[in-house]
Parts: sequence; C-alpha cells; structure tokens
Amino acid sequence: MSLLANQLGRVLSLLALWGVLGAAQAQPTVVVASKIDTEGAVLGQLIFQALKRGGVPVEDRTQLGATNIVRSALIAGEVGIYPEYTGNGAFFFDSADSSLWKDAEQGYAKVKQLDLAANQLVWLQPANANNTWAMSVRGDLARAHGLQTLDDLARYLAGGGAFKFAASAEFVESPTALPAFQQAYGFTLTSEQLLILAGGNTATTIRAASLQTNGVNAAMTYGTDGGLSALDLLVLEDTRGVQPVYQPAPVVRADVLEAYPQIAGILQPIFAALDLQTLQRLNGEVAVQGAEPAQVAAAFLDSLGQ
Repeated sequence: MSLLANQLGRVLSLLALWGVLGAAQAQPTVVVASKIDTEGAVLGQLIFQALKRGGVPVEDRTQLGATNIVRSALIAGEVGIYPEYTGNGAFFFDSADSSLWKDAEQGYAKVKQLDLAANQLVWLQPANANNTWAMSVRGDLARAHGLQTLDDLARYLAGGGAFKFAASAEFVESPTALPAFQQAYGFTLTSEQLLILAGGNTATTIRAASLQTNGVNAAMTYGTDGGLSALDLLVLEDTRGVQPVYQPAPVVRADVLEAYPQIAGILQPIFAALDLQTLQRLNGEVAVQGAEPAQVAAAFLDSLGQ
C-alpha cells in the first residue's frame, strides 16, 4: 500500500510539473513586425528589443512588407504589434477628405477609436514627430535668413531671395502638395525655381539640395527622412496645417495587450522620447551611415536606460 501511494504521489508530481511547463509553453509569443523602409525597421527594432528587455516573449518579423501586408497580418492575428502612422487612418477608414487628420490630437483620437471598434486594435503612445510631406531647405540658407517655418519662406521669397526647389512631378502637380502649400502661404514658384526629378524619391531630392545640383537649395522631403540632419537640411514647419499629420505609434492587438498589459508601459517612454530631430538622427544612422537598425535601436534604448 505504501509503495502504491509513493508511485501515485510521483505520478501526481509529474503531472503537476507537466501542467506548469505546459502553461509556460502556452504563453503566447508576441510577433513584432514593421514595414520594409528604414524608419519602419528602426521603429520595429525599438519595439522588439524593448519588449524583449521587458520580459515579453517576442519574435522578430520586422521589415515584413508594405503597409497593406503588415496591417492585414495584424488584423488576421499573424502579427501582434507593429508601428503605424496616425494619418493613415484617413485611408484605412475612407475619410481622407476630413480636416481632422491635419490635427495631431484629433487624428490620433479618431484612429484610436475607429480601429478599436472595427478591428480590436489598440493605438499606444505616438511619437512627437510628423513623417509627412514637407519642404526643407539647406541649413546654411536657413541660418543666414532665419528660415524656420513656411511663413518665413514666403517672406524670403517675397523679398526676392534666391530659391530653387527639387521635387517630384507628383509633388509639384498634386493639389494636396506644392499647390496647397503655395495657396496657404501665399507664394508661387516659377518653372525656373523648380527642378523636377524623374522618380523624385526623397533620397534623390535631398541629395540634389546637399550637392546644390543646378543651384538647388531646397527639397521635397518627408519630415523624418534620415538624410535631413546628416546632410544639414531643415524641415520648414507647416504652421498652417496644410498636410495631414503622420505620427508613428505602436499598434497592438487587444488580445495581445490583455495577455501582456505591461507592453503599454514599456513602450510609452520610448515613443515619448522620439521627437522629429531624434527620428531624423536615428534614420540617418541607418540610411546615411550604414548602421544596422538593430544596432541603432539598441544604442537608443541604452541611452534611455531601458
């Protein structure tokens, strides 16, 4: 009887151990994804490494693909979290004509509300940076003439200041881009003041301004382009809110956040520290200096004591 009791006790102990191990193995791994571009890689690595350091089991799927691929994977549950831009809510929810996307707080509140109701997705703390279409000028020009905003540019142009702007045909022709800036700030660029580049991605326009190609001293950019600070270009502030606001923020599935509620607290101080100049610098370390996104993210987290 004693032998039987001992054996039974041993079996029960093993079953209890297997139960504990099974419960540990059942803890879901959080798949961290991002878009395929430089900033997506940097932000994705910040999320992945911060969660890993915070004790959340994670899988690295950063640089997964374009917006539609990553967002579809998130909604389907194949991905648990990735960085997205508030302004894209205008396209996710077919409301691009609404002016609320030009206000940072309103746009964030709206996409947060809509995505939770429609898809059970939670938008966390956004960065204080705007990765939208912008007009940027060479640093030496900005310093010499006190250019910080697009109002300053309008004043400079009205005074006959030398100006040549590199841009894509899309930027020059789209009613929501250069024509919208000109209307809002009261200036008009002549054909002699424009250098329209084939393809015209921002790496090309930034390079033209940096090298002063054909007299270029300003360029079409995105607000957080990596080449800006590295090549001494300054984004002129859009004080009149011509462009929609694209603040990057982590978007997480509600069920993932329920399983790991500490995720919000881990990521909040990191995204709060990502202002425009900081994101430009981090992106520049990858795009211009050739550093790996994982290396850049690790160094930034170390600097925050994360």
